[in-house]
Amino acid sequence: MKILVTGGAGFIGSNFIRHLLRSQRDVEIVNFDKLTYAGNPESLADIASDHRYSLVCGDIVDSRIVNDVFTKGIDALVNFAAETHVDRSIEDASPFLRTNVLGTHCLLEAARKFHLPRFVHISTDEVYGSAPADVSFNEEATLDPRSPYAASKASADHLVSAYANTFGISAIVLRCTNNYGPFQFPEKLVPLMIANAREDKPLPIYGDGLQERDWLFVEDYCRAIALALEKAKSGSVYNVSAGMPQPNLKIVRTILHHLGKPDSLMRSVQDRPGHDRRYALDCSKIQRELGWRPEVSFEDGIRRTIEWYQANNEWLEHARTGEYRNYYERHYTRRAETFSQ
Repeated sequence: MKILVTGGAGFIGSNFIRHLLRSQRDVEIVNFDKLTYAGNPESLADIASDHRYSLVCGDIVDSRIVNDVFTKGIDALVNFAAETHVDRSIEDASPFLRTNVLGTHCLLEAARKFHLPRFVHISTDEVYGSAPADVSFNEEATLDPRSPYAASKASADHLVSAYANTFGISAIVLRCTNNYGPFQFPEKLVPLMIANAREDKPLPIYGDGLQERDWLFVEDYCRAIALALEKAKSGSVYNVSAGMPQPNLKIVRTILHHLGKPDSLMRSVQDRPGHDRRYALDCSKIQRELGWRPEVSFEDGIRRTIEWYQANNEWLEHARTGEYRNYYERHYTRRAETFSQ
C-alpha cells in the first residue's frame, strides 16, 4: 500500500509515519511537506534510510506538484498539512485560509481526478467551539469555531464532507483533542513549558490558567488514524480523545513537579482574544465502531514526553533556531528532486 502523508514532517505526522513503518511491513510512504517553521525533517532522521520512505518538499496549494505525486500512484492520503497555532492565526489569518482551506481543496481535487481510494482528513476539536461544563461534544454537534484557525479547519471539514457527498470520494474526518509527545514544536504548551522549566525561565500562563483541554498521547492518536485508514466507512466523522479534560494550570504544575522546579516559575500573562474556555469530546463512536481506546495514561505519557525532551536537547535547540533546515539541505534535497522528476 502506498500512502501519501501531507504534513508528515510535523509533530503528529512524523509520529504517524514512524508508527506505520513500525507496524506494517508492506507499506510505502511519501511524505509531502512544505517544510515551514514547524515542519522538521530531523524528526524523521531515524527512518530516513528506510527504502519504504521518501520526502517530497512541496506546497499542498500547488496543484502541479500535487498532481505530479498522484500520477506516480497513491492508494491513500492522510492530510496533516495545516497551519495550527491559534496565536499566529489571530496575528494573521491569511496563511491559515491558504493552507487549511485552499490546500485541502487542492488535495480533494486531485483525489477526485485520480480516483483516490481513501482520503483521511485530520481535523481538531476546536471546530466545535467551547464546551459548557459537564458537556462533551459528539460528532453530531453543531460546529461553532471561535478563532481564525478553528474557522479554517471547520471550512476544510465541510469541504471534505461536500466532496464525499457530491463526488463519492472515500473520505473520513478525525477530530482530536490536544496531542502531546515527542517531536512537538516548542511553541505549543507542553514542550514550551518543559523547555522553559529546564532552563529556569518564566512559564507564561494565559489568564487564570483554568482553561480545560483533553490531552491525548500522540501514539494513541496514531493508532486511531491507522484504524480509520483501514476500517472506517466512507463519509465517517470520528472524535478522538482521552476523555479526561484538565485545566492548563494543572498540566504546567505536573511538568514542574516532574522536573523538580518551583511553581514560582509560572507567570500569568494577558489572555488571548476569544480564548475558548473548555474543549471536551465524546469519543464513544470510534470506540464502538473501530474498537479504539486510549492506552497511555496522562501520568505515563507526560513522564515519557519529559524524558524524551531531556534526552533530545539537540533536536529541541535545532527546532528553536531553525538549524534543522541545514539538515534538510544535507540529507534530503537530492532525494526530493529525484522523486519529482
